[in-house]
Amino acid sequence: MPTALPRSKVKKNQTWNSESVFPSPEAFDAEVKDLLESLETVKKYKGRLGESPDVFIEAMQFMDKLAQRAAKIQVYATMSSAVDTADQTGAAMSGKAMSAFAQVGAETSFVDPELLSMGEARLRQWLAEDPYMGMYEHYINDLFRRQAHVRSAEVEELFGMMRDPFGTVRTTAHLLANADFKFKPAKNSEGKKVDLTQSTLDAILSGSDRKARQTAWENYNDKYLEFKNTLASNLTASIKQNVFNMKARRFNSSLEATLFNGNVPVEMFHNLLGIFKKNLPLWHKYWRIRRKALGVKTLHPYDVWAPLTTKKHRVPFEKAVDWISAGLEPMGREYVDIMRKGCLKDRWVDWSPNAGKRQGAFSTRVPSDTHPFILMSYTDDIGSMSTLAHELGHSMHAYYASRAQPMIYYLYPSIISETASNFHQAMTRAHLLKTNTDRYFQTALLEEAMDNFHRYFFIMPTLARFELETHQRIEKGQPLTADFMIELMAELFSEGFGGEMNLDRERVGITWGTFTTHLYIDYYSFQYAIGISAANAIAKRILDGVPNAAQEHIEFLKAGSSKPPMEVYKIAGIDMTSVQPIEDAFAVLEEYVDRLGVLTDK
Repeated sequence: MPTALPRSKVKKNQTWNSESVFPSPEAFDAEVKDLLESLETVKKYKGRLGESPDVFIEAMQFMDKLAQRAAKIQVYATMSSAVDTADQTGAAMSGKAMSAFAQVGAETSFVDPELLSMGEARLRQWLAEDPYMGMYEHYINDLFRRQAHVRSAEVEELFGMMRDPFGTVRTTAHLLANADFKFKPAKNSEGKKVDLTQSTLDAILSGSDRKARQTAWENYNDKYLEFKNTLASNLTASIKQNVFNMKARRFNSSLEATLFNGNVPVEMFHNLLGIFKKNLPLWHKYWRIRRKALGVKTLHPYDVWAPLTTKKHRVPFEKAVDWISAGLEPMGREYVDIMRKGCLKDRWVDWSPNAGKRQGAFSTRVPSDTHPFILMSYTDDIGSMSTLAHELGHSMHAYYASRAQPMIYYLYPSIISETASNFHQAMTRAHLLKTNTDRYFQTALLEEAMDNFHRYFFIMPTLARFELETHQRIEKGQPLTADFMIELMAELFSEGFGGEMNLDRERVGITWGTFTTHLYIDYYSFQYAIGISAANAIAKRILDGVPNAAQEHIEFLKAGSSKPPMEVYKIAGIDMTSVQPIEDAFAVLEEYVDRLGVLTDK
């Protein structure tokens, strides 16, 4: 069973390359100070954007550099605080970065209202007459698409100033769960204590010791239940912020506001949930197969990640990099070499489990003058290999987009963000299923696939249903309490379990409290299901040998947000305005469930 190392004991090659961003925390502080002093220069452009295309382009280029610097500060602070949430230096840097980012947003918030006041006709004329204006065409198109919801310069400045205090709600949830919570140790089948932290939970839950799984799952959720009222109040505050923004920007619902901002059709959300509910019997079938394979009388939530075979498959970090590289070989030598160098030489990945490391995994979105970085807790198994593949997909997306686009376009839309990550998993899985025919290894790979689909095609749509209900209650002026949210979550999971799993209502019901990132990003959870659907569609094109499919995927990565998201998807050769990719992804899931059923029957 894993034991979390103190951060000071982690080997350097297992840590992220912080010195490539800033050589020291002091250098970080100096850059924050200099950035804030540079904001004074922004004022010389206020009220002058309409003077000429040259002034407009000069102003946009200056603000592009400010945004790059702010992004670099944010990357350094985010990683520094995430690798050890108890480290007060990292926490202080995170606060400084958040404040600086908000101040940059406030000082540059005059741009959209000022351009709108100039009128669309004048800007269209500039686009037609000045070739250098071409890069801003999509920005201008999107601005006038959003025109009815952009407020005056004074109000937009207030919105910018609100980013810092509004962001504190999410930070509070993060710090409570990752820095303040100390979990009661689990106990294994021999009665020995097992260290339980955010970075060891996944390894315990995916282990073969059922007693350790049970006590880890119970103790973990009990800590969140202990603070259910605080967590409920905090999440309610976040939802109220979303509803405030919706009303201030004159939308009819928070769902409409969020998806409009990302240029995503609202029907995509409802289509996804409709297809998900239609396919719930497939999940019920999977629970039956899992219960039978484990040989247990009753399946419990802590059995969801249990291994279905007793044979272990140790996958050291370096081997995982080899396997992922082999799976991504159809993407070409350049793609694979960038990725391998990032993992094995440039230290993109902070991968050792350690005490104080925040839960989960993520990859940073980076400016072009630094690397993407990944935080995760790697535990030498197939699940960790899959997580690494996923986050490397994000990293390659950030790498290509940041080097192909100016800052206004380098942040790919959230509806697209989970595509590249799941694409990596699909490609790696396909390669390993084809090249290693050992029955036990095939079973382990299909378990990994089911873990992935469970998270993105079961957990995330369930969270999306929870989000919709809780937001609608606040929009109607109805209260939210911890007990109501627990009961709502338990009822949604009960429907998903279909009577095939024991429902511990309180511990299952507090699931919303354990998602201290996803539920604080408005209506983000459903987009994971969209991402995995698109990813499987793109992977299929490449594996089927569709001409230029790999290069089209790279162009998709490079596009960032330079086009509307549905058009960016078309670059990769898929139509996400159709429900077909979602239906096809459920067909892939069904194939995995059936194959796993056959393998475990043997």
